[in-house]
Amino acid sequence: MRYKDDDKKESIIKAAIQLINKVGLAEISMSKIAKEAGVAAGTIYTYFDNKDDMLKKLFLEAKKDMQEKVSYGVNISCPVEAEFKILLSNYINFFINNKDNFLFMEQFTNSPYILELHKEFDITGRPLLEFMENGKKQGVFKEVDSDLLFIYSFSPLIQIAKKYFNGEFEFTQQNVEEIIGMSWASIKK
Repeated sequence: MRYKDDDKKESIIKAAIQLINKVGLAEISMSKIAKEAGVAAGTIYTYFDNKDDMLKKLFLEAKKDMQEKVSYGVNISCPVEAEFKILLSNYINFFINNKDNFLFMEQFTNSPYILELHKEFDITGRPLLEFMENGKKQGVFKEVDSDLLFIYSFSPLIQIAKKYFNGEFEFTQQNVEEIIGMSWASIKK
């Protein structure tokens, strides 16, 4: 058995995500990742079984990181609207500060891999859906499917982030407040 080096693993992960963002999921190979990471091709297999295993694990780790960062500072004793503002602000900050992970997650989400993961794991963002359920129970949110509430309030941020990364949009305090206000208006009773 090979010795696992956390620094090497981190180099592989970083190289894989950057390379995927550059060439796409279809063009990625373990040898390209190894070259980009500066490790021997066989080294990757110390950490991942194969390409599919690596991609799924990278996505799950990126998703977990995003959920932790988006949920940071949320306090269930706060009013629902205050929690919502924190969640959306954190979501925006995640995109701004984690471009590589955001772009990778977007590619992965729009690939057949996501269907496989949905079968294997619950990757729906359970804490956010529970937040929506709680808001409905308190009579704050519209009485519609929680997935719809989530989509209407959070998905537009993905499109805005894409425009931001393309240099077509600038986040300012005013437009962040407007984005949050529009998202809130779309789901509140």
